[in-house]
Amino acid sequence: MKINPAIFKAYDIRGIYNEDFDDQNFFEIAQAYVKFFKPKGRIAVGMDVRISSPQLKKAIIKGLTEAGCDVLDIGLCSTEMYYLAVGHYKLAGGIQVTASHNPKEYNGLKLVKKEVQPISKENGIENLRDMVATGWQKIKAEKPGKVEKKNVLDVFCNFSTKFLDQAKIKPFKIVINPNFGYEGEVVKRFVKLNNLPWQLIGLNDVPDGTFPKGRPDPFVPENRPEFVKLTKTSQADFGVAWDADADRVFFCDDKGNFIESYYTNHLLIRSLLIGKKGEKIVYDPRYTWALVDATKEMKGKAVLERVGHSYIKQCMRKENAIFSGESSGHTYFRDFWYADTGLIPVLILINLLATEQKKLSQLIAPIIKKYPISGEINSIVENPDKTLLKIEKLFKGGKKNKLDGLSIEYPDFRFNIRKSNTEPLLRLNVEARTKLLVKEKTRELLKLIRS
Repeated sequence: MKINPAIFKAYDIRGIYNEDFDDQNFFEIAQAYVKFFKPKGRIAVGMDVRISSPQLKKAIIKGLTEAGCDVLDIGLCSTEMYYLAVGHYKLAGGIQVTASHNPKEYNGLKLVKKEVQPISKENGIENLRDMVATGWQKIKAEKPGKVEKKNVLDVFCNFSTKFLDQAKIKPFKIVINPNFGYEGEVVKRFVKLNNLPWQLIGLNDVPDGTFPKGRPDPFVPENRPEFVKLTKTSQADFGVAWDADADRVFFCDDKGNFIESYYTNHLLIRSLLIGKKGEKIVYDPRYTWALVDATKEMKGKAVLERVGHSYIKQCMRKENAIFSGESSGHTYFRDFWYADTGLIPVLILINLLATEQKKLSQLIAPIIKKYPISGEINSIVENPDKTLLKIEKLFKGGKKNKLDGLSIEYPDFRFNIRKSNTEPLLRLNVEARTKLLVKEKTRELLKLIRS
């Protein structure tokens, strides 16, 4: 079938299987990957739990091997396991078959080069789109590539153990909600391998690519009630939820409060910078005060970068930054090839709880009180650029930044308004010194945006 060019997104490839693309299209993308990037070495190929993933993975491997590339087939895995395989085995690149948190009818690809360097629209995805869409001669190497199969679950678990403070291990009761993805198997295996005294209470923790409860995305508010209720009623120390491919992670405290990633990232920064004066943290302009303050308090340096994993990872490499956390739930670590992971943040938080000997609710409540936010609010706008210009002219006297959309900061409040990469939307984020002021400024800005 003719591929829908719209599936080639800013950071990955994603669309509806057998509507936007088919197996043959993925074979062609794999061949284009070889032709454009000319990888010198093996390529990792993995897949998520979706029903369509096995045949799509088969098509990817066929495309690579017919082009002469050797393949490390890592089978069913989380996206973090896929990143681990590329980095740990020093591979020439990787292709993961996954549609992340999209509904069951979707599938797609996440692509990296050597050293887990991301491939985005600026450095390859658009090139692959054009190569596949315009048609070109199929690559048929004289010597086809070889395929080696390897299960990297234990390798990933053993690697992640170094982030857990073995001297402070204590019993915990933890609700885990992988939203029918593979991360439940990862956590269970990690606990077993390390013989940890943690009681895991599973919710949606058996892999199921049909996603029987709908879109596997814990960031969607309607997907949270069951998770937060179980965390509270089971008297768990905390709960953890991941999207289906586990490259985003979210927490719930012991009182059943779903925690915005902005606040969790404040805790992670404080933990990671202990005894590491001068280390750098990368942050984006959506919400900033809690992240910058935590970095300064720990004698670190905060570096501002645009929203988006490819920009953030590139900035982290350039600055040799130790960490970055997005309000969307992605967390990146220098010691994990600057890639995002869903397990390592959990281990660091557990270290903190064991050290502080406090409940998560006790640690997080003062941060939420000090740094109230609006939450990201989307608005459909006919002319986003005109709207941004109007707001820029109205808000004078503040500290202005246009690195990513429009950010204006005053002593008592600040906001960021960004255009969506794919839709006629403006995304608004507001933070202020009081909840009342957040509500007031959010109403004011939304009225301007939607008028």
